[in-house]
Amino acid sequence: MITLRPADLAREHDISTQAVRNYEQDGFIPPAARTPTGYRIYTEAHAAALRTYLALIPAYGHSSAGQIMTALHNNQLDVALTVIDHGHNQLLRDRETLTSVRRAIDHLTTESDAASERPADTGARTIGELAHRLRVTPATVRTWESAGILTPARDPVTGYRIFDATDLRDAELTHLLRRGGYLLDHISTVVQQIRTAGGTDALSASMTDWQQKLTTRGLAMLTASTHLSNYLNVLNHAESQQDRGRTS
Repeated sequence: MITLRPADLAREHDISTQAVRNYEQDGFIPPAARTPTGYRIYTEAHAAALRTYLALIPAYGHSSAGQIMTALHNNQLDVALTVIDHGHNQLLRDRETLTSVRRAIDHLTTESDAASERPADTGARTIGELAHRLRVTPATVRTWESAGILTPARDPVTGYRIFDATDLRDAELTHLLRRGGYLLDHISTVVQQIRTAGGTDALSASMTDWQQKLTTRGLAMLTASTHLSNYLNVLNHAESQQDRGRTS
């Protein structure tokens, strides 16, 4: 059996030996054996565990990567696989959101000529005025607010909702996407992306970067799955050896 020092594991990944010890303490790599003088002794199994953990991070994030490794070391394979399933599901949702945003921007661009023919609307609106403009009921507008899509201010005297130009943009986008069959929780995510980007033009310019990040995460998941499969083989081999040792 090949033995390794903490420095050997650290050097492969350009991390500190303290980081290796921390990963062991947190359960991300198995406990190390000790020499009579207290020095840690690592093996290829520890090296495989560290490769797996570090590969999981760009794929699923630090928290999920730690959950996966600790579950494996606690003999909870189904727990680890469930965390992985959640990661793949989140990536799929992110891809669907990206598609929704692109379609929304395309729709808004298509309708921009018609919108430009309407009088400029930069003033505040009451809920009744906004509902009338969109030809929906005030109850519908309140539903959009409850879903976190609209965030109107309140009149300090009357307490009535006040919708500004940004609210109007978000309401028109919501109305458009609802007609396209999108659910409110999905629309809320799209609107939040537009707000964060500072408008549809800025968001459109960020689409390529957003797509690249999703692609990078997907590829990281493929890499992580290879390391994870190899590490599972290592764990299974170690368990088989222990079983043989108990029966001999």
